[in-house]
Amino acid sequence: MQKGKIIFLNGVSSSGKSTLAKTLQDRLEEPFYLIANDTFTMMSPEKFVRINDIETYDRILKGMYHTIKIFSDMGINTIADDVFFTVGYDRLGECLELLHDYSVLFVRVECPAEELRRREKERGDRVVGQAESQLAILDPQDTYDITVDTHNNTKEECADKIIKLLNQPEKFAAFKTLWSQRKLTSFPARNL
Repeated sequence: MQKGKIIFLNGVSSSGKSTLAKTLQDRLEEPFYLIANDTFTMMSPEKFVRINDIETYDRILKGMYHTIKIFSDMGINTIADDVFFTVGYDRLGECLELLHDYSVLFVRVECPAEELRRREKERGDRVVGQAESQLAILDPQDTYDITVDTHNNTKEECADKIIKLLNQPEKFAAFKTLWSQRKLTSFPARNL
């Protein structure tokens, strides 16, 4: 069975990943299923969720990466929406460990700091300045197959750039490059 295609969107909060993912779903000619960080973290019953329970949060997101892998193994196309940081547990490393041999189109979704602040204020459900504080710790900073700017381009223009590259899987090198740069010893010794 042919593996499903994976579009992996990485960017700070309020950068436009969710909107872009939905636009991609609308514009792509074949079905792509959205597997998003927010969806996975919101699965827990509220009475059991503690905002500072980072170990559970890491385990839930590891489950998300396994879900992406399973979908692809079943021939199901996915769009993954997440944000990786250089601080804390190496979630990008976990994801790379599972998916480095898969055909993953790794997309950086970016937006200028002043626009991030405007979006946070407009949304009303974010701390203004949170996304800006994430810019310096976004992991990685520069190894992507493509970067799209959701402020200087429309969501349709961003989606079209991704779709154009999606038909050239030989150019999907970011996950393989990142994997080759990391050593397994960089993972904290914890069972998730």
